[in-house]
Amino acid sequence: MALSALLGGCNGEAASQPAAPPPPTVSVAPAIQREVQEFEEFTARLEAPDTVEVRARVAGALEQVHFTEGQQVAKGAMLFTIDPRPFAADVARAEAQLAAARNQAELSSSELARAEKLTSIQGVSQQELDQLRAGVRNSRSNIQSAEAALVQARLNLDFTRIRAPVAGRISRAQLTPGNLVGVGSPVLTTLVSQDRVFAYFDASEATYLKYLHLVRSGTLASPRTATVQAWMGLADETGFPHQGRIDFVDNRLNPATGSIRGRAVFDNREGRFTPGLFARVKVVGSGKYQATLVADRAIGTDQTRKVVMLVGKDNVVQPREVQPGALMDGMRVVQGVKPGELVIVDGLQRAQPGAPVTPQVLKTDDKGLPIPAAPASAPQR
Repeated sequence: MALSALLGGCNGEAASQPAAPPPPTVSVAPAIQREVQEFEEFTARLEAPDTVEVRARVAGALEQVHFTEGQQVAKGAMLFTIDPRPFAADVARAEAQLAAARNQAELSSSELARAEKLTSIQGVSQQELDQLRAGVRNSRSNIQSAEAALVQARLNLDFTRIRAPVAGRISRAQLTPGNLVGVGSPVLTTLVSQDRVFAYFDASEATYLKYLHLVRSGTLASPRTATVQAWMGLADETGFPHQGRIDFVDNRLNPATGSIRGRAVFDNREGRFTPGLFARVKVVGSGKYQATLVADRAIGTDQTRKVVMLVGKDNVVQPREVQPGALMDGMRVVQGVKPGELVIVDGLQRAQPGAPVTPQVLKTDDKGLPIPAAPASAPQR
């Protein structure tokens, strides 16, 4: 009886001890391999290819404004009119002076012709003949001078009609009719072209040297010799929906900032871009190559190292140091992981190196990015 009681007490203690908890559940996704091409992103400001400050080329009273402020104007459209009457008078005066010079030239030619007829009978001296010939030459010079004065007078008359030098969108009129304007001052209005738009951006010295190496190795084409594609997105847009091209890279770096200026050009015939807007520009940063990628959120930091947690043999967690590269659609290019190895994506706080886990393999989208698992539904009461 004593032995039975002792055995019964031991069995009760064993039954009261709780069972060991199961390994924690973590979400994993396989590392993938695919062909990638890196891109560089820059911040940019939009500028119009043609920005014109419209100024008067002759002085006078502003007579009329011909445009509606803020409208689109065609090249050659009338913008302002300056009182043309003083300049029309100058044209009439120049025409009269030209006519007088021509009459004088005809008289000089007639006198020279009569004098040359008298040379056979020595009816005129050589001195008088030379003076008449010089008079004919002076008359011709006076005609040229009068013609130039007439051209200048007609130009000044034409300058009283101020026209749009380029097609584009016009600003407001700085002066109203009745005001006096001088030559070149003040600015009457501004005009910016709209058919294209430039996106100016600054690239760092390291980025410039990287591109220079790729161009010299033949991996990338030079913007100076070939068409290099560029993409742009505005502040309220997702991604880079607008395609253009790089058409300019400066010839020197700015020593104060350690950067070099580049420019991309985009079509703007629909008028969707306004000069001065902030934009994001993306350009090709490398040639195409095969790379291994993992979800960016799976990469952690261990002091100065970048590591990922792998699920290895017998579902044991194994830390692995990696060298991260470019980020592409939420996936990070890495070195140190083989394609197909299971990488812990979610539940990293429950994964301990060398400890077993229960892996839950996530589905991935067309780019290899793991899709988060749906939350478990609460049990119904």
